[in-house]
Parts: sequence; C-alpha cells; structure tokens
Amino acid sequence: MAAAAARSTLFEGGLPGFPVIGNVAVSERVRWLPRRRASDIALPGNEYWLFDDHLVRFNHFTGDGADAGFECTEDQTVIELCANDFEAVWERSIPHE
Repeated sequence: MAAAAARSTLFEGGLPGFPVIGNVAVSERVRWLPRRRASDIALPGNEYWLFDDHLVRFNHFTGDGADAGFECTEDQTVIELCANDFEAVWERSIPHE
C-alpha cells in the first residue's frame, strides 16, 4: 500500500530496496505502514498524491507494475476520502530512519 502527499510520503513496509533516498534528500518526511496496521482503514484502490487538499492525482499501474497513466480530480468527496485516509494512515505509520 502506498499513499503519498505533496507534503509527505507514506509507503507500505517490507519493500526491499524501495527507493526513498531521493525523498529523504529533499527533506520529505517518509513513513512506512505495515499492512497489519491498515486492516480497518478504508483505503482508496490506487496509489495517490494529495495536493494541498485541492487536487488528487491517482496513479495507475498494470498487473506487472508498469505505469498505466494517471488521472486527476478536484471532486471534494474524493479529496475528503483521501485526506481522511492519509491522516488515519499517518497516525499508524512508522517514521523512516
């Protein structure tokens, strides 16, 4: 599970070699969420970026992980879902060190 926002980044833990060096180098706060801590959170079905609570960019991938494009929305209901999800996940996640 990965959820990301313009102000900070959150990744599912246990991904060997997952590249966060660039994120950390630009002072982005990176946190990890073990899946066992996410069972009761209603997560969006796709990875997303939330920009200042005004825009959500969903990233799409193929079954083998290749990029399949993205879509953006300014729908307030979707933004609220992603913002609430992000806050719930952030509270349970572990700081990257």
